[in-house]
Amino acid sequence: MRLLRKKRVLLLLFLGFVAILFLNSAWLSMFYPIYYKEEIKQHAQENGLDPLIVAAIIKAESNYKVGAESRKGALGIMQIMPGTAEWIIDQAKYDKVHLNQVKNEIDVNVRIGTWYLNYLSEQFDGNIIAVIAAYNAGPTHVKNWIKSKRWDGQLNTVDDIPFPETRNYVLRVTHYYKQYSEIYDDF
Repeated sequence: MRLLRKKRVLLLLFLGFVAILFLNSAWLSMFYPIYYKEEIKQHAQENGLDPLIVAAIIKAESNYKVGAESRKGALGIMQIMPGTAEWIIDQAKYDKVHLNQVKNEIDVNVRIGTWYLNYLSEQFDGNIIAVIAAYNAGPTHVKNWIKSKRWDGQLNTVDDIPFPETRNYVLRVTHYYKQYSEIYDDF
């Protein structure tokens, strides 16, 4: 009888410890780390963006893998297509930036990616859900979906997005954003 009581007490203590561990947001940061915080903060601020949205996009795009290149050719931690990167370099007057830097240099990639997110935010009147979708599918597609009323640009109607990849991307980014928001109070 005593052995059973000791086991119950130990089990309750263990469960209490595990519950405290999981409720502590500092511990959760091990599952949702943010790398390159200074670059993200700096360029997000310069472009009027929430740095946690930028971090969530990076997490979804490359999981912070420097030098990443997708099968479609998207470059760097923010996975920017070469044509888009060249257009941004021209529009933003980043004359000394080359595609190799976009792929391999964190600061350059985040600067270009956040510039583009700001551009998209202006295109979609600050609707961050439409911005996330446009970052993945391209602004022309998203504008057409909204104009034709196929999708209204809101998270609660994400199932109406015609591209499954974009639908899943929006859900992933918003999930990461929610997790980051709960974990990182001071970011």
